[in-house]
Amino acid sequence: MIWYLLYPIRGTTEPPVLSPSHPLRLAFERYGRYAARHVVTTLLISAAVATMLIYPIPFLFTNDFINGASNLPHHVWTVAQPLPYNAVAEPDIIMRSAWIHGSYMEVLDPQLLASALDLQDELLGDTKDFNPLRALDRPVDTDVDTDTLGFLRELSPSQRDALHIINDHSSQSWFFHSPLQYWNCDRDTILLDPDAVATVNRKKTLSTSVNVTLRHSVVFSGKRFESRRLVAADALVITLLHRRDSPVGQQWAKKAAMLAEQVTNDWDVYPSDGRISSSRLYEFQFRPISLEDTVTLALGYGLAIGYFLMSLSKMRAVKSKIGLMTTVVTQIIITIMSSFTVCAVFNVDLSRIPSAAYPLVILAVSLENIFRLINAVLITPSEDSTSSRIGEAFGETAPVSLASSVQNIAILAILSRWVSPGVAGFCTFLAVAIFFDVFYMSTFFLSVLSVDVRRTELSDTLAKAALRFQHHHATDPNGRRPWFEQIFQGKTALSTRIAGTFVMIGFVLVAQWHFFDQEMLVDSPIGLFGDLDSANATKSTMLEGINQARSPTSWLRLQDHETAQELINIIKPKAHSYVAQVYEPLVFVKKGSDRKPRSKEPALLPAAYDFINHEMTQFTVIVILVVAVLRLFISYLLWEDEGSREGEWDDDDTPLLSVKTFPEGHSLDIAMIATSSDGHLVSVGLDRSIRVWDVRSGTNYALSEGGSVASSMLFPVLAIAIDDESRWLALLSRYRVAFFNLSERTWGASVPVDLGGYRPEAAFFSPTTSNLPPLFIIVRKNGTLIEFNVEQGEGSADFVICPSPLVCAEPVVNKGTNLLPWRLSVVTASKYGCVHRRGCVHVASRHKNGWESREVPLSSVGYQKPHQIVSMPALGVFLVASVYKIFIFNAESLEILHIIHTEAMRPRSLQCAYSYQRLYVGTPGMTTSTISYVGVESGDCILHTFVPCEDFDCIGCEWSEAKETIKRVRNPGHFKVLTDASLVGVRRKLPRDHDFLNGAGGAAGEGLRNRFANRGAAAKSSPKQWEAWTRSPPSGRAVTHESQLIVDDEERGSIFICDVGPKVKVGLMSAAFCFGNTIRLVTVGAPERFDIGPDDAEGWLSLASRRRKVGNATKMRTWNGFVNGEC
Repeated sequence: MIWYLLYPIRGTTEPPVLSPSHPLRLAFERYGRYAARHVVTTLLISAAVATMLIYPIPFLFTNDFINGASNLPHHVWTVAQPLPYNAVAEPDIIMRSAWIHGSYMEVLDPQLLASALDLQDELLGDTKDFNPLRALDRPVDTDVDTDTLGFLRELSPSQRDALHIINDHSSQSWFFHSPLQYWNCDRDTILLDPDAVATVNRKKTLSTSVNVTLRHSVVFSGKRFESRRLVAADALVITLLHRRDSPVGQQWAKKAAMLAEQVTNDWDVYPSDGRISSSRLYEFQFRPISLEDTVTLALGYGLAIGYFLMSLSKMRAVKSKIGLMTTVVTQIIITIMSSFTVCAVFNVDLSRIPSAAYPLVILAVSLENIFRLINAVLITPSEDSTSSRIGEAFGETAPVSLASSVQNIAILAILSRWVSPGVAGFCTFLAVAIFFDVFYMSTFFLSVLSVDVRRTELSDTLAKAALRFQHHHATDPNGRRPWFEQIFQGKTALSTRIAGTFVMIGFVLVAQWHFFDQEMLVDSPIGLFGDLDSANATKSTMLEGINQARSPTSWLRLQDHETAQELINIIKPKAHSYVAQVYEPLVFVKKGSDRKPRSKEPALLPAAYDFINHEMTQFTVIVILVVAVLRLFISYLLWEDEGSREGEWDDDDTPLLSVKTFPEGHSLDIAMIATSSDGHLVSVGLDRSIRVWDVRSGTNYALSEGGSVASSMLFPVLAIAIDDESRWLALLSRYRVAFFNLSERTWGASVPVDLGGYRPEAAFFSPTTSNLPPLFIIVRKNGTLIEFNVEQGEGSADFVICPSPLVCAEPVVNKGTNLLPWRLSVVTASKYGCVHRRGCVHVASRHKNGWESREVPLSSVGYQKPHQIVSMPALGVFLVASVYKIFIFNAESLEILHIIHTEAMRPRSLQCAYSYQRLYVGTPGMTTSTISYVGVESGDCILHTFVPCEDFDCIGCEWSEAKETIKRVRNPGHFKVLTDASLVGVRRKLPRDHDFLNGAGGAAGEGLRNRFANRGAAAKSSPKQWEAWTRSPPSGRAVTHESQLIVDDEERGSIFICDVGPKVKVGLMSAAFCFGNTIRLVTVGAPERFDIGPDDAEGWLSLASRRRKVGNATKMRTWNGFVNGEC
């Protein structure tokens, strides 16, 4: 609800979403992953806490309110509350009382009891062996005469007894109760009692002649309990209750004034003149739950349970709905019981509200948090590990749940200051229960949910549920649904953010309404909260100096349980409440008494101290036993998932980002690197050496060493290439091209070549087929193409693709199908066209009879100077990048499919990744596409992601209808786009006070033009300031992870590093970065596999995402399961 209150400031009612790098979100994510990985530990922690809070309940609660324990709620509304001063009501009874104090908490001294009996007899007349029923045996004249001054004459005992309420129900009736009735108001019995404390405890259920139980809460004030026995009291409370015209009440008031003058030698009297004039109207209620209350509660429970069942029925991605229902019910039960324990320990009285009301509000609030978490888990990528999904969902929802809980607790704290004491206790209970609900949801429910998600059948179900979810939204373009359907499906703010708050506030108001007359509410809505100032104000009186253990107002609030029911039966039979005019007590303090407390009174419930003193040993044993039994039981229940659970833990415990170093190869910087499909790297160093690395084993061997004959013939190396079968390596120098057989480790042919003094724009192998030998193709700077037969060592004639000098060239290989053969094309770009001064693009296609070149029509493009070409071979599409635009062309028809408008793009920084599926033979359909580049001004990595619109599963020819999202990565440094569209790179760490908006970190990372500008910064920094980083695919939630690139031991033997050298993507989820004379292989997830080709990546990534342990097969942990072609 707080988000609605902040709408004028924020402009939206949606809760804020913390950024993935926010410390609070990261902390919750780490905890969520830990809880999902260590299910048993999390469950045992929650079970131990629940046991510790549930086990003491029988020792802390009782149905008898006199033994220091808390009282359990019943099916009644009970309260004792003062009415507003302006309330107009005729009192049903008038209450006068006398409080007798001795030394602090020593009122049960026999001598003091005997003196108190003298005061009682002076106020009421002789009360020895008091029995008003004796007045029925003889006729008594109840007419009371007055003296000459108009005052009532003193009543005789017979007259007094005849007016007792048991004999007379007129406006003159009266009755009283006193602790001295434990001894029949007999002085000798009191003085001869060897143990007054034992007598008080033995006769605690003694009833008076009108069936009012002499509870300790009624006849004593300021009680101290031990072992559920009263051991001390601070004040004796003698209470007179009489009707408006009762002579006994008038006689009490008259004798109180006289008594104050007579006992000044032995007692201090407050007020000193004995005249009590101030009074206050109190209402005492004992209202059983009505039919309307029952219907309201039944309707509330029905709506909550119906919402729960309907929401649960729509969740197909739940293995056991009964298990989830049991989990939710169990969580609510232990939350309520834990809250009862805490409230009892801190003396919060919960007996004033019917017991059926307590679970309802907690049910509404708990369901809100539970479904928020479940829905967050559903939208996480199903290919991620269970712990990653739980951690991501918990990190996203926990801050919202925490803010909602804090908001609700704050609302309850405010309401508790305005409502009646009974409702205030209910607010306290709700606040405690909200805390425990969050705790048990974060431990018990989170671990059970992770077990359910981990089930082997669940991965496919979740994926299908996500597709159904997307399809369901696609059925209505406007997204409109009937409001009631949105509420039940949990798609509106009412059901996901404010339903629990509404139920909570509504029930507090309903409970408060029960304690006030409806007429008062109609007269003034503010009357719903009573007389706040008077009810909550503490009146300063003369009693402050005597250190009363309990004030008269606090004592009155204890009289709202069984005593209220007994008094109602006497005063207003068949009624549920009565109004009493309560006078301030007449207080007697024995002279010479020490009213200074010797020790601080215990703040907690007395039964809690008894539990600690007498039950701690059994309690400790029970907790340990329960945890041990649950440990065995949980292990038995989850034994069939042990293998998969251990496998996932092993997978999750491996770092998301791993760095492997290949040292001791080159003595100088590495200038060139290439990779093969079977996991080999070929590096060329400035030390004139060429080395071949095996990524899997980490071994390497040299093709040439500096100073050798082979080195003098091969260097300087201008380009290197490896064929798609990882058999042939081509090394291109200025005047010749040499071939090396990687499989046999032997040299092949060496063929002269004329490059015209320029570095070639492209050098690559043609696709390997059974019909044709491997061909090595070179595209020169002057726009000509030449191909070499690797096995025969023969070169073809030059073919002119474009007569203008080229700026880039890129092969486009359409591997074809069984019906259509593969096709090889080369796309070239020139800044200055063949005819005009604008750029031109040509496509050269290879046929059986040779090559054919076509110029791409750029009339609609305008004067754009292309600087890079990137192909999407599986789709037959290529991209042409200019400074501010990216053109997407069909490789066959050369038509422009789409134009992407960009920021000013750094030359040669364009990369792409895409996923596709075969719609039918020969027709691939792209499902996602991610295009990245580096901005010139900001240095940021900018990502454009395209996904199909809601009505389609693939992006067809209509790119303009696809959904486009743009995201940025600050300080990218050097990076590669991986197969699943995630990013991996290395960069220099930025200082904490660095301004990310200037983009310096990103701009400093690329290009030779920045090398000398950053040399000063690099010289000041150590290798420890370099880090490897990865970012999740832009189609999902952005999550960035960093890892140290260089450890201390790796600094030795490495040369001075100014900048990162060449880089290349390795396999599906790795990239190699040349770092001085070493190679750093950065892998996202599990160790890289090289037996999976791009065409098989879809099935393998999908299989790996299930986390099933099959033999010794390596599992892969990635950001998600995109299936991509090569860039």
